[in-house]
Amino acid sequence: MIRIKARAPTAGGAVLPMVWGAVAMAYKFGCPLAQQNGLGARIVTSAVFFAVGTGLVCHVRRALVRELRQARRVARAAQSVVLRPLPPRLDGLNVAAAQLSADRGASVGGDLYEAIATEHGVRVVMGDVRGHGLAALGTVAAVLGSFREAAHDEPELGGVLRRLERALARHLRERARAEHPAGGGLEPDHPVAEEFVTVLLLEIGRDGRLHALNCGHPWPYRLSDASVEPLTRVDPLPPLGPFPLPAELEAEPCGQLAPGDSLVLFTDGVEDARDSRGRFFSLPRTLCEAVRDDPVSPQTVLRTLFTALLHHTGGKPTDDIALLVLRNDRKALHMAGACGRPRPAKPPLFEGEPAAWPVSREDSQ
Repeated sequence: MIRIKARAPTAGGAVLPMVWGAVAMAYKFGCPLAQQNGLGARIVTSAVFFAVGTGLVCHVRRALVRELRQARRVARAAQSVVLRPLPPRLDGLNVAAAQLSADRGASVGGDLYEAIATEHGVRVVMGDVRGHGLAALGTVAAVLGSFREAAHDEPELGGVLRRLERALARHLRERARAEHPAGGGLEPDHPVAEEFVTVLLLEIGRDGRLHALNCGHPWPYRLSDASVEPLTRVDPLPPLGPFPLPAELEAEPCGQLAPGDSLVLFTDGVEDARDSRGRFFSLPRTLCEAVRDDPVSPQTVLRTLFTALLHHTGGKPTDDIALLVLRNDRKALHMAGACGRPRPAKPPLFEGEPAAWPVSREDSQ
């Protein structure tokens, strides 16, 4: 568990208030002018005490600003260690990712992501911890630390997910003991027992084949052939934490990521973002705007989405937001099979919605 401690006040920080207090007392009891009751004397006395009070207020304000800057530096340092920046290229994939915390006092949130090139393929995790800000940082660290080891060790994606489940359960037990030493474990009504994490695991093989395991997380979108479509419509498993995983875990095949195709992974803070009138953010339409120009880099998609999100929410998102975009820049040497065949049409998400969102000016307007 990561603990961030505030810096204890030093003796030097109390020197200036003591000096100001000594000046005020010396004037009050040592200056003859302070003993007089005339109007001029009272004005001078009031001015002296006003100056002393102003000096104390300014000193306290500067001290608070220093502490706030120190806390933000610690938060940024913690983020760089826990949620480390992803490489721009990973085993032939072009990668771009960013995270925005809803907590204005911190630069970290409850969203997590990681992408690792392994002998089993490129494995990706995207998750969302209940809550946001520094309180969720320990859970993020526990899940990501487990994934970074299990992604290399486990030959099957199901094994990786079970490792994440065990790491989360261990972290919650340790947190419960630290917060409530007298409690004997995680009772059903214990606050920590209600914590959960949504997790999406992806595996991208060298041939572009996609396999996924989803525990309560939004499915990503695939950008392909000037269209935007969900990766799959299979119902996800429950989030990690409240319910155990099923005895049999088999990764869901999700087709292939052909050369030039992209995947957009996101947390629910994207689709749940609302404007001042309560309207939800339309992610498919914004993606259509992002892929209108060809070719489109993951960095361009990321920049377009964040700009649209901040504009939609007025610069004040109410939930943490994380985005991860991967584009297959591999050459089509060993991917001619299924990649060369057109993908079958899929049923719409809801009545009136197309199976794939085409890129056109009429649709995006």
